[in-house]
Amino acid sequence: MLKASGLEVRRGGRSVLRVVAFALRPGEWVALLGPNGSGKSTLLLALLGVLPVRGRVELDGRPLFAYSSWARGRRLAYLPQDGPVPEGMRVREVVALGRLPHQGLFGRWSREDEEALSWALAAARVEALADRWVHTLSGGERQRVMLARALAARPRYLLLDEPTNHLDLDHQARLLGLLDRLRREGIGILSVFHDPNHARDADRAVLLEAGRVRAEGPLAALVPELLAVYPGAVALATPEGPVVLPGRR
Repeated sequence: MLKASGLEVRRGGRSVLRVVAFALRPGEWVALLGPNGSGKSTLLLALLGVLPVRGRVELDGRPLFAYSSWARGRRLAYLPQDGPVPEGMRVREVVALGRLPHQGLFGRWSREDEEALSWALAAARVEALADRWVHTLSGGERQRVMLARALAARPRYLLLDEPTNHLDLDHQARLLGLLDRLRREGIGILSVFHDPNHARDADRAVLLEAGRVRAEGPLAALVPELLAVYPGAVALATPEGPVVLPGRR
């Protein structure tokens, strides 16, 4: 379990994130929602151990920093919202970087590494791009390549910041389907979404506002809270459940 208690992040003398308790279990998909500046990305970075925090973060029953950076990298994988994409490399080489935590500085490429690479390329649907230079790809293709790099680590927990960024509707649907499959394979997933409708298939959604948890539960149960946080939004009833859309202002 990836767990936080009494978690607080302070910047410039003020608290920008205060999450009393949070837990992500293997095989669970949690969607993180909230307005811009509510602390969604900050929470991901705090759970990764990237930011100095107050409180406690535990990974599978041990303090996060009891693990070496290599050991954390084998258990936790992260896809940033708009992270740098290595240039001058082919897609296969970029995805292979996800295996570094399993190899260390002087590790040799193994059969296990090759199998993980092939699986990640297929899962992110970038097999056909494997020999392309990264700089020749579209924004959506690059996003899928960086997802493949995260998956190549075969992590126990996958933290994704706006993974649908730059993706067209078809690839958004495919990615959401992939997250559902990964959850069923036992991977714990924490994904940040601007569009609350992308959280429909998650086990639960957590709504942040001003650095605090305002509400959590199944997406359908959070609609009143979402409409309060987003005054310009409207909810429409559909056979598959409520859909939250921008209204006219």
